[in-house]
Amino acid sequence: MTTPLEQTGKARAEHVEKMFSKIAPKYDLMNKIMTGGQDIYWRREVICRAKLDAGASLLDLGAGTGDLAREGLKQNPTIHALAADFTLNMMRAGRRDSDKLDWSATDALNLPFGDEVFDAIISGFLMRNVIDIPRALKEQYRALKPGGRIVILDTTKPRKNILTPLINIHLHYIIPFVGGLLTGERDAYTYLPESTQQFLRAEELAAHMAAVGFKNINFEIKMFGTIAIHWGVKDS
Repeated sequence: MTTPLEQTGKARAEHVEKMFSKIAPKYDLMNKIMTGGQDIYWRREVICRAKLDAGASLLDLGAGTGDLAREGLKQNPTIHALAADFTLNMMRAGRRDSDKLDWSATDALNLPFGDEVFDAIISGFLMRNVIDIPRALKEQYRALKPGGRIVILDTTKPRKNILTPLINIHLHYIIPFVGGLLTGERDAYTYLPESTQQFLRAEELAAHMAAVGFKNINFEIKMFGTIAIHWGVKDS
């Protein structure tokens, strides 16, 4: 039986969608456990990097339960925030009666939006799960207004260092054990750490961003080399 990381194309996309559907009710809790609560600070930084003006249009792509878009509204209540995901159960888990968020069922490889619609497009832990990274970036570039900003929060393939043994224990033993205990879906929390170690290095993702046309690209490494925040700008 093949694992999601061994699958390609539609089969992998369907497997990932089903996996996230199953873990949706405990997704936010597990994020906090896996990151030691650091995801809160990363979301704040993502929104700061997006540099949202009053009334700006924001797309949170692969939004999951909408935490990034919600942080955008918290920092700037005047923005128009859209949370988009391809997993219905994730969006259902994230809905709040008090939200000002709009929601959209969206495929990151085929955005159902016109050209030059958004002032900023952000994502959290989306890119390691898409089956075609260049296409996903091209779609985001297309949907951004000239001068618009992209900000990507995701894992990055960690380089070996003195902490590598501890990082491996956390990724391959602690996260699957706790994830299985809390959600009953140990396989999902085996896939997520493994996808971290097989995803692009930060420099490689930056190169993909440049290849589709983004300028002023930069990134910052977090969490002992396992997390990166990338940002860039579409030419005016």
